[in-house]
Amino acid sequence: MLVTGGAGFIGANFVRRIALHHPDARIVVLDSLTYAGDASRIQGVRGVELVVGNICDGTLVRDLLISRQLGFIIHFAAESHVDRSIRGPAPFIQTNLVGTFSLLEAAREAWGDDSSARFIHVSTDEVYGSIEIGQAQEGAPYAPNNPYSASKAGSDHLARAYHRTYGLPVLVTHCTNNFGPFQHPEKLIPSAIACMARNEPVPIYGNGQNIRNWLFVEDHCAALELVLAHGIPGEAYGISGDEEYSNLDLLTVLANRVDLALGRLPGTSSALFEFVPDRPGHDHRYALSSTRIRDDFGWCTTTTLLEGMDRTIMWYLKTMDL
Repeated sequence: MLVTGGAGFIGANFVRRIALHHPDARIVVLDSLTYAGDASRIQGVRGVELVVGNICDGTLVRDLLISRQLGFIIHFAAESHVDRSIRGPAPFIQTNLVGTFSLLEAAREAWGDDSSARFIHVSTDEVYGSIEIGQAQEGAPYAPNNPYSASKAGSDHLARAYHRTYGLPVLVTHCTNNFGPFQHPEKLIPSAIACMARNEPVPIYGNGQNIRNWLFVEDHCAALELVLAHGIPGEAYGISGDEEYSNLDLLTVLANRVDLALGRLPGTSSALFEFVPDRPGHDHRYALSSTRIRDDFGWCTTTTLLEGMDRTIMWYLKTMDL
């Protein structure tokens, strides 16, 4: 299989899972190793070949698919940080939209009419915008509210169009907020862990009442493995965790666990909270249904938020330059 962005956060966790569960798998990781990619995450993993390159290079992708005889693409590569997309949207359009187009074209050229091939396009719940009541279901209207989610929405539409127009065996997955080992420190949970460990202010946007669903990365990767094995081309699958928190409540729980891990008095880390001006276009609540993948494939989460949080905290305390 070809795994784009396989040296990134979710991609590296997926590569390590596949290599563990499928010892005979041949995995080619295509990653441009920008600031969010790190080759050490997959170094020494059995059956993995790292190719440093850009997904926008359609010729490279096509040649890899043909020369390595790769019948599966799992497409993680993306610019993914909302704050960065607000400051500079151009890389998000190039990677998320143009890059996905290049991959789809390369797959169409390399695979022809091969119905056994599979292209898993990994997307986000953010394409549905803010959900005030209930949960977004597969097929819900798109309403992206920032350049990141808009670029992902565009790539989703391309993926769907290539299946409908050309019969390319594409499946789309949407996930909620992931957390766990290898996540870049710009993201909320690792950023907050670092601030707490250093006794630095922990910034919280607005009043901290924006709500997110949290999914431990290993549970996400288990779901993707099932979609790869059993998913129906042309369909979409939502993958969400079981626990929903406001940002303030999540950081309060995280602060308590960091204090426990560091042997501090309770309340030490939460005293570092600092409310800052809200970011533009900040969606209030994301909520995604995973009923379909649970009913069709028997998937369920196996890691509670507290369990995943404790594992994540210990990993970052050991690996961060604090």
